[in-house]
Amino acid sequence: MADNGSKKTMRELRGRINRFIRLTLNDIRVEAKDEFDMNFKREAFFTEKWKRRKGDTDETRGLLVQSGTLRRSIRSQIMEGGKGVEITSSVPYAKIHNEGGSITVTRRMKGYFWIKYRQAVGGIARTKAGKARNGRKNRQISRDAEFYKAMALKKTGSRIMIPRRQFIGRHPDLEKLLDEIAVENLKKVFNDND
Repeated sequence: MADNGSKKTMRELRGRINRFIRLTLNDIRVEAKDEFDMNFKREAFFTEKWKRRKGDTDETRGLLVQSGTLRRSIRSQIMEGGKGVEITSSVPYAKIHNEGGSITVTRRMKGYFWIKYRQAVGGIARTKAGKARNGRKNRQISRDAEFYKAMALKKTGSRIMIPRRQFIGRHPDLEKLLDEIAVENLKKVFNDND
């Protein structure tokens, strides 16, 4: 009879351990993704501020935000077999922004920047006399147009340095949060009297 009691105890213990793992992985998946998303709002990797764009005095437009695609691309999932949590981004430029580095200017890039320049210049509001209006929106469009023109005029084969603006990765603040999640779930799973 004692053998059946120990088997039941082991099954119960195994069940609680599996519940703890499921709860913890799911909580980590949700909380880590939220923290990485918040990095865009903080314009920092937790407490490490991102480097501002050169010559950009307009602080109303966030860093790493033009259309919001990068921010929305962050995905979190529990790995197969419950081995951990994986946080990824599906956009091809996520890695260069997260890690920093350099990219080589290509003819295709130059063509893209000429198109963006023409679009920006076409968006400038004008008076009846044809002069550009001196509004805030026009000033922003002018700054964008100047940037696109400068990029389009770069020589093919030259290098552009992209500063590291990390938004996904390990950080002491994240580790602390994960520890808190584990402790809370330990209490929840092993202190209940089911």
